[in-house]
Amino acid sequence: MWIAQAALYGVLKGGRDVMKKLALKKSSIVEVLFFYTLLSLLLLVPDIKEAVEIFDGAGLYLPLIFVKSVIIYIAWMCSFKAIEKLPIGFYGLMDMSRVVITSVMSIFIFGEALTLGKAIGMVLVIDGLVMLNVSKNGFEGESVKFRYIALTLISCLANSCSEIFDKWFMRPETGVTAAQLQFWYMLFLTVLYFAHIIIKRIKIDWRMLYKNYWLILLAVMFVIGDRALFNANREGEVIALTLLKQGAVIVTILGGRFVFKEKNTLFKLLCAVVVVCGIVVGIV
Repeated sequence: MWIAQAALYGVLKGGRDVMKKLALKKSSIVEVLFFYTLLSLLLLVPDIKEAVEIFDGAGLYLPLIFVKSVIIYIAWMCSFKAIEKLPIGFYGLMDMSRVVITSVMSIFIFGEALTLGKAIGMVLVIDGLVMLNVSKNGFEGESVKFRYIALTLISCLANSCSEIFDKWFMRPETGVTAAQLQFWYMLFLTVLYFAHIIIKRIKIDWRMLYKNYWLILLAVMFVIGDRALFNANREGEVIALTLLKQGAVIVTILGGRFVFKEKNTLFKLLCAVVVVCGIVVGIV
């Protein structure tokens, strides 16, 4: 079951990356981030009763959930700026750098075993990224600036830290449920983006809540995907989960081709095939 849930998260994540770029054509980065998180929080209102029950035994974890929210706040600020400027297929491939970062963290923090299969899987994933970066013509004609690659890598590091938190929170001994984690971190995240708007004195158009319909789709896909991921963390190891989630790259590459008319799709898919082979080898 956890394999299917992690795979579902990967597909929805790839779809979200495409929709984020579409949403950014109608709204500013801050507007998308704030409304995206606000709508996601509203979708989680039915879980409020269970969320409040965290004070019965796991309330001490709320400060750490807030830390996770701050990490995601930073990650999304970086990733949205990168998504706005980079070809979505390129972003999807670069985003897979988190495979290596998260896997190394899980080995040292949770003591997960780096089996031969997982090691080969990681090597294949890295090979896919190397193929992308050393090619002289893989992204010919597409604007790829180092600044946005750096923002993508910062986002990967922050997201990797968040993934480690997810696994830690979902251990049975913490007593934190998937609904509680999801509700509280979305509440904290919404507050953080609202505070950003107030402090920076950024004007936002509240009409975007219903005008930019991509925001609604983003929120729905995010809530479903994150719930599946949190549940998958109950059983799956971090390395295997991280490898599975990289299936998102296929969706972003295809979205880049059919939605944004990006070039060199065959080359990108070749890189993705290498990565997918790594995923299969790593979890079998």
